[in-house]
Amino acid sequence: MGLSSEIMETQHQAIDEIQFKDIERASLNGFLGVLIHIIIVPVIFLATFVLYAGGAWGIFLGILLQSIIGIVWFIMWNSYVVINPNETAVLQFFGKYTGTVKTEGFRWFVNPLFQKTKMSFRIRNFESAKLKVNDVNANPIDIAAVVVWKVFDAAEAIFEVDDYDNYVQIQSEAALRAMATKYPYDVIEEKDLGGVALSSHQEEVAQELRESVQARLSRAGIEVLEARISHLAYAPEIAQAMLRRQQASAVVAARREIVDGAVGMVELALSRLSERNIIEFDEDKKATMVSNLLVVLCSETDTTPVINTGSLYQ
Repeated sequence: MGLSSEIMETQHQAIDEIQFKDIERASLNGFLGVLIHIIIVPVIFLATFVLYAGGAWGIFLGILLQSIIGIVWFIMWNSYVVINPNETAVLQFFGKYTGTVKTEGFRWFVNPLFQKTKMSFRIRNFESAKLKVNDVNANPIDIAAVVVWKVFDAAEAIFEVDDYDNYVQIQSEAALRAMATKYPYDVIEEKDLGGVALSSHQEEVAQELRESVQARLSRAGIEVLEARISHLAYAPEIAQAMLRRQQASAVVAARREIVDGAVGMVELALSRLSERNIIEFDEDKKATMVSNLLVVLCSETDTTPVINTGSLYQ
């Protein structure tokens, strides 16, 4: 809870500092603009024809009007934009942000001087390079992650950071490094028992990594959909040593299970023999039987029984 609240607080602080947010701007149907363009042509010729009939001043005004309208007519062709699905266009007027167009299709703006910057809202993924970091026990490990993300606020992505693609890459790797140093690669040491390990608690690690990356990218108008470790291994220089350590831990754990099971079987055998009055054991006989059963049950190789046809003490 402490980590989540800390991440959320960082995220809220980043959002509070944001200066640009998407302001949706209305636009007209582009085909309407094309129709107006077509209608303007005969109107220009009709107006200039009337002015030409008015003498020298009429001819002068007609040429001037025709030149001005002709220049505007050509400039107006810059007022169209095609918005594809899951795409938007950010509008600027001489460097000032004026709005974002999210309506898909062929769109037209009355002002042809808008600078239009396309921005995709499609889902993207990024795989980090293999990073060498030290886990919480100072063991060097190689780690990499896959981050699935998308832009949800075009104005933030363009104006709040210089290059949002590069920003995603660097901040994701920074979050991955920070998280990898907080947990052990595997639960080997006693102090790590019951805790979160990178290799065994994938869902918990993935959730924390996603929240950490999201807190870093919120300022850039980016939503992190998923973040998950894609590669995890000990660094080559200690891989063999850690493999032997894991094997030794596995052998010890297996031996512990075998001994626990063997003790239970010996206890059960002695209890059943005593309950059914099959044979009475003194302490020496019990010790001998326990020793023999433990040797048989705990041995790594098949045991060869020796049949005693005489007294137990011979």
